[in-house]
Amino acid sequence: MARIVLTDIEGTTSAIDFVHRVLFPYAREHLPDFVRAHADDPEVRAAIDAVPAETRDGDDEAVITRLLHWIDIDRKATPLKTLQGLIWDTGYQRSDFTAHVYIDALDQLRTWHAAGIPLYVYSSGSIAAQKLFFRHSVFGDLLFWFQGHFDTTSGGKREANAYHRIAAAIGTPESDILFLSDVEAELDAAKAAGMATAQLVRSDTQPESHGRHATAATFRDIVP
Repeated sequence: MARIVLTDIEGTTSAIDFVHRVLFPYAREHLPDFVRAHADDPEVRAAIDAVPAETRDGDDEAVITRLLHWIDIDRKATPLKTLQGLIWDTGYQRSDFTAHVYIDALDQLRTWHAAGIPLYVYSSGSIAAQKLFFRHSVFGDLLFWFQGHFDTTSGGKREANAYHRIAAAIGTPESDILFLSDVEAELDAAKAAGMATAQLVRSDTQPESHGRHATAATFRDIVP
């Protein structure tokens, strides 16, 4: 029996459509002007400078073009995730949108938190973006339920070593952690690292599933 819950966001606690139909288009629309306006801010500059290191692009305009392409192909690149998080911060602060959370996820996360089960998040979105997401949910501020957050700086979600790093950061054996995701390849990596796993197979997402993991239609079907 796992005593800690580590959860994905997109397709797990929250609808994929919110990310793809709201957050990604918002970031794409605002990214060029945001980069131009904030290019001298240290955090933005660091993200911009990290792009040429990966792609050998030239000036900031070429970087903007590259970033927009990454949004279009949904590339899990840390510089892009950093900039998206900063742009979404502005959107949340303006109340341009609020983050979708499934009602069953809300109810069960609340129950686990009240029962003293430590909750953590591991998503391809940046840690800053994760915190914004749960702070500005449709149900209000849920951020205080979570004890920690992990993103691609811990490694790719389909790499077993990332889950080893997360367990080490939490300070617990991998076997103490239950990882929740809708993506079977991510669960495969977590299981290979020694974590317990459960796949969310929701009717509105219908993810690929081959029976390698326990499945649940909602969070109410999951027992850590």
